[in-house]
Amino acid sequence: MDAELDRLKRLRMLELQRRMLQDENAEKEPEKSKDPSPREILETMFSGRAWEVYETAKVQYSTVMPQIEQTLVEGIKSGKIKDSIDGESLFVFLRRLGLNVRLNTKIRYKEHGELKTIGQRIQET
Repeated sequence: MDAELDRLKRLRMLELQRRMLQDENAEKEPEKSKDPSPREILETMFSGRAWEVYETAKVQYSTVMPQIEQTLVEGIKSGKIKDSIDGESLFVFLRRLGLNVRLNTKIRYKEHGELKTIGQRIQET
């Protein structure tokens, strides 16, 4: 009887230790989420093709884009930027700053239910 009582006490102690560890881990997780990364903040505001424009600009202007990223994040945090940022508005914003971002553009049109480029159309005629 004593051996079984000791075993039950040990099981109970292990269960309590496990719960305490879970509580400690649960307390640490909110601390991490309090300070989101700049990318996470931008994800909340970017829509449409904004990421495509942003990544292209980051490749072409690698020295300036971290400063622009920080400025955008500060504007979002302070509430100065309230609306979502789509690709066109980000493109215009960067152009006004003097960054001529060159995007990979393709002109395609639909003919008889299939998309064709201008090159394909010229080859057919």
